[in-house]
Amino acid sequence: METTRHVRLFRNGRNQAVRIPREFELDTDEAVIYREDDRLVIEPVRRKGLLATLATLHDLEEEFPNIDSGLGALDDVRL
Repeated sequence: METTRHVRLFRNGRNQAVRIPREFELDTDEAVIYREDDRLVIEPVRRKGLLATLATLHDLEEEFPNIDSGLGALDDVRL
């Protein structure tokens, strides 16, 4: 269902602003805005949990170096 509404732009200090009608409200308190030619696009920012964020990461293909090689045993340390 595509809905269209005409809205008025106004000034809010030094910023241009628009009131978002109730039927277009976003279910978040943060959004990103960007320009595509003459269009302004507003998209909600969806917060993801740590596990969901980690699931989007690609596996590393490089091997980690063995940083413990050449170190003495922990029992040899005197404080």
